[in-house]
Amino acid sequence: MGYRFAVTDFVNEHRLTNLSLSETRLSEVLSRPRRIALGCVAALTAFGWLAFGLMSAGSPLNWQALCQPGVTAGWSDLALAAPMWMAMTLAMMLPTAGPMILTYAEIADTAARKREPVVSPLILTAGYVAVWLGVALVAASMQFMLARAGLLDGGSVGRLVAGTILLSAGLYQFSAFKQACLTECQRPFPFFFSNWTTEIGGVFRLGLRQGMVCLGCCWAMMLVMFAVGAMNVVWMAGLGVLMTIEKLTTTPRFSEAVGFAFVAIGFGVIVSSVV
Repeated sequence: MGYRFAVTDFVNEHRLTNLSLSETRLSEVLSRPRRIALGCVAALTAFGWLAFGLMSAGSPLNWQALCQPGVTAGWSDLALAAPMWMAMTLAMMLPTAGPMILTYAEIADTAARKREPVVSPLILTAGYVAVWLGVALVAASMQFMLARAGLLDGGSVGRLVAGTILLSAGLYQFSAFKQACLTECQRPFPFFFSNWTTEIGGVFRLGLRQGMVCLGCCWAMMLVMFAVGAMNVVWMAGLGVLMTIEKLTTTPRFSEAVGFAFVAIGFGVIVSSVV
C-alpha cells in the first residue's frame, strides 16, 4: 500500500509540476503585448487575404459582368459583396495599422514588466477593425448603388466617374485634414501617452478613435478601388503598400508624390473619356 501511495504522490506531483510550467509559459506569453500585437496583425491580415481569395474563387458574384450596361444588380449581389469588402478591408488596412498597434504594445509591454495592469492589444485592434468593417459595409452599399445606376460600366460614363475619383483622391492628398490625420497616424505615441487607460472599454474606444483617424487619412485611397475595379487584387496590394509606406514616413513628401500621380492618372482618364 505504501508503494502505491508513493507512486500516486509522484504522479500527482509530476502533473502539478507540468501544469505549473504550462501556466508559467502561458503567463510569459500573455505578459508580452508586443508578441500578441505582431501575431494579431499577421493573423488577421492573412485571414483577410485568404477569405478574400476563397470568396473570389467560389463566389458567383462577378462585378465585371454585373457592371455591364443593361445588367441590374440584385439584393443577393449586395449580400455577397459585403463580406468580400470586409475581407478586402482587413487585408488592406491592418498592415497600415501595424505601427500604431505596435506602439501601444511597446508601452503596454513596458508597463507589464513593471507589473502594472495592462489591456491586451487585441482589444485595441478590435476597436480599429470595427471602424473599417463599418466602412466595408458602406463601400459595398455604394458599389451596389453605383452598379444599379450603371455608373460602373466600361463606357465613357464609367471612365468619367473613374477619372473623377482618381483626380479627387489625388487632390485630397494635399488637404490640411489629410495631413493632420496622417501626422497622427505617423506619431501614435503622444496619443496613447495622453489617453492611456487600463480599462477594457477605454482601450476599445482608443481603437475606435485610431480607426477614425486612419479613415480620415485613407478613405480617398480606398475610394480609388471603385475606379480601378473593386476586386482588383493588384491594386489592392499596391494601395495597401502605399498606405503603409505613407504612415511609416515622417514627411509629407511621399504623400504629395502619390497625390501628383493620382491627379495625373485621373486627368488622363477624364480626357480619354471625352475624346
